[in-house]
Amino acid sequence: MHVSTFLWLDGQAEAVAAHYTNLFADSGIRDVQRDPDGRVTTVEFTLGGQRYVAYNGGAQYPLTPAVSLYAECATQQELDALWAGLADGGEEGPGGSLTDRFGVTWQVLPSQLRELLRSADPGTAQRVLSALHAMTRIEIQALVDAHDQR
Repeated sequence: MHVSTFLWLDGQAEAVAAHYTNLFADSGIRDVQRDPDGRVTTVEFTLGGQRYVAYNGGAQYPLTPAVSLYAECATQQELDALWAGLADGGEEGPGGSLTDRFGVTWQVLPSQLRELLRSADPGTAQRVLSALHAMTRIEIQALVDAHDQR
């Protein structure tokens, strides 16, 4: 059994797969299916080794921020590069969220965030969350500073 993320799109499946696979390591397009007229219907691709399916199903099911893709970055450089690539032509949101030019919502957060919140007393956790929610693109050092503030 395989579990994959399925993206219902309005004619952008091939562009989505090409854009995302250029941003993530260990990624690639695995298969492109076309209808009898040669139009792309489905693109299967991997991001960071995880399988995704993009389907050109039409406009009847628009994407919503109620479901988002989550990318965890180990360094500020990695986070900044991914943020720039995903935000290009999209809209930045609060606390490390953005909606890319295809309408897909992303959470782009540092891998350190979990530890900063887990090891913190309630006051420290609140400072970290307040700092996080005040940002668009996340600055890891600012979260660390909020955590270490006395």
